[in-house]
Amino acid sequence: MKEDFYDILGISKGASQAEIKKAYRKKAIEFHPDKNPGDSTAEEKFKKAAEAYEVLSDEQKKARYDQYGHQAFEGGGGFGGGGMNMDDIFSQFGDIFGGAFGGGGGGG
Repeated sequence: MKEDFYDILGISKGASQAEIKKAYRKKAIEFHPDKNPGDSTAEEKFKKAAEAYEVLSDEQKKARYDQYGHQAFEGGGGFGGGGMNMDDIFSQFGDIFGGAFGGGGGGG
């Protein structure tokens, strides 16, 4: 059985969008592959956090998840096919961190 998205991010079901984003950012930094090279466990946790954020940060997906759980996304789309690819994860990362990770951005 898949792990609960709220548990993955360490938040309650009543968490605000700001709390969801903050929790994801914390997990993403903690488990980022660049900080944990060669650590498959950290990579898996990073992917799970990204998947949880993908659903919980979208009000419509969050509502479906709250009502149906993981079954809301199995079968016809969503994450039922085996998860996100790393390009999807890093594109989200750039949205949240302003391009500091995952390419783009200039020097500082």
